Amino acid sequence: MDVSNVYAVILAGGSGSRLWPLSREIHPKQLMKLDDDYTLFQSAFIRLVNCVDDKNILSITNVKLEGMVKTQLKEMQEKFCRKSSYRVITEPEGRNTAPAIALAIKYIEKLQKDKGIKDDTIIVAVPSDNLITENEKYCAAVSAGIKLAKENYIVTFGVRPDRADVGMGYIRAKNNRKIRTIASGGMKVESFVEKPDLETAQEFVDSNKYYWNSGMFVFKASVMMSELKKYNKEIFDIIKNTEISSQTPTAPYQNYKDMPDISIDYAVMENTKKLAMIPLECDWKDVGSWEAVYDISEKDKKGNYVNGNVIDLDSHDSVIYSTSKLITTIGLKDTVVVETEDAVLVCDRHRAQDVKRIVNYLKERNDATQYSHKTVYRPWGYYTVLNEGKGFLTKCIYVNPGAKLSVQLHHHRSEHWVVVEGKALVLKGEEFFELNNGDSIDLAVEEKHSLQNPYDEPLKILEIQKGDILDEEDIVRFEDMYGRV
Repeated sequence: MDVSNVYAVILAGGSGSRLWPLSREIHPKQLMKLDDDYTLFQSAFIRLVNCVDDKNILSITNVKLEGMVKTQLKEMQEKFCRKSSYRVITEPEGRNTAPAIALAIKYIEKLQKDKGIKDDTIIVAVPSDNLITENEKYCAAVSAGIKLAKENYIVTFGVRPDRADVGMGYIRAKNNRKIRTIASGGMKVESFVEKPDLETAQEFVDSNKYYWNSGMFVFKASVMMSELKKYNKEIFDIIKNTEISSQTPTAPYQNYKDMPDISIDYAVMENTKKLAMIPLECDWKDVGSWEAVYDISEKDKKGNYVNGNVIDLDSHDSVIYSTSKLITTIGLKDTVVVETEDAVLVCDRHRAQDVKRIVNYLKERNDATQYSHKTVYRPWGYYTVLNEGKGFLTKCIYVNPGAKLSVQLHHHRSEHWVVVEGKALVLKGEEFFELNNGDSIDLAVEEKHSLQNPYDEPLKILEIQKGDILDEEDIVRFEDMYGRV
C-alpha cells in the first residue's frame, strides 16, 4: 500500500493523572519507562515506523513537555539513523485531544501546501500510553483503517473488553457488506459511548456486543475537519482563523487559550455518522490506571505486583510500589500502595480510576505534588528540591560527565551556586569561570548563564533561588544541546 500521503500523529500531551503519584503533570506516564527499554511514547513511535514513513510521524504535546518529548525523539533519530530531527507540534496550553488533533491537521495541511501537494491527507492519530505487542497484527489493522479512511470513513479500533472499566469508551458495531468489501473485518459503528457508569459498563461487557475504544483513529484531514465543523464549531472556527507556519509548529497562545477542553471522543466520535471500526486483535493494554498496571505486570504466587523496597506478610492481589522508602504491609487484599518521595497513595485496586479525583483536588488547592516530583530528571542529569518557602527555593543539581544545561536566563529570579562535588564550568554573561569544590558564584535576574560539566567526574551543586516567581516556566533558552530551544 502507498503510504507516502499518510501521516501519523502521536498524542503526547496528557498528564497521566490516574497513575498519580508516580505520574505527574511535567513527568507523565507516557514519558516514563515502565519495565521496558523504551518509554510508552517511544514504543508508540517504534510501532508506527512499521506502518508509515518515519519522516511523516509527528508528535503533539503541550509546551511544558516539549523538552522531554524532543529529548526522547532524539533517541529515536539515532535509532533509525535519521539526520534531521523528528517534528514536534506544540500546544501553548493543554486542551485535550480534540483541539490537539485539529491543530495537528492544520499543521499537516500547511506542510502539504508548502510542498505543492493537493491530495487529501490521511492521518493516523494514536495515544502515547498504550502497550501493544504483536506489531504485525497492529500494522495490518492500521492498513485496513487507511483503506476505509480513503473512502471517507473515520476509523476507530476496537478491543474486546475483559472487564467493566469506567475509564474506557465503548463501541457497538455490526457487520456491513460495503465496509467489508473495502477492508476485511471492518464493521459499521452503531453507537459510541465514552466512559459510562459502572452499571452500564457491566451491561455492555455482559452483552458481548461491545468493544473498548483503543483511542486510535484514522481519517482524512478534510473529513475530520468537516465533522468538527458540524459537531464542535468552536474548535473549527478557532483553528480556521489560526495562522501557523510549517517552520514553527505551534499556534499563537491568544488563539489557543479559547479552545474548549474536550476529547475527540466527546467532540466527534459520539456524534458522527461516518464511524467505522476495525477489531484490534493484537495484545493491547491501556496503561491508564494502577488497575491496568496490575494487569500487565508480573505477579508473585499470591497475585501481588511488588516493586522496590517492600516487606509484605500475607497480602493478596495487590500493588505495592516503592520508589525509595521501605514499605511494610500485612494482610492486604485488592489494594494499591504507591510511595514516592513526597506522596503516598493507598486505595482499593478496583477504585483506581478515582485517583484522578485526588489529582483534581490537589489542583484546586494548588498543591505542587500534582505537578512535579521533588526529584526531576533532565537529559543532562537531575535535580532534587530540598526546601522552599516564600521567595526562596533550594535544589541539589546533579550534572552527568560531559553534559551541560542550556544557555538561559530568568526574568524573575536570581541564583547562587555552590559546588559540593566535582568541578563546574559556568558561563556568566560573556565570561567562563571554572569552579572547584567549595567555590560559589552569583547569577543576577536576567543574566545569561549556563552550567556545564566537561569533566570525567559527576558534578553536584547546591542552588539557592530568590525571587517572586520560582518555577520551571521562568526559563528563556538561547542554546541547548538537547534540542529544547
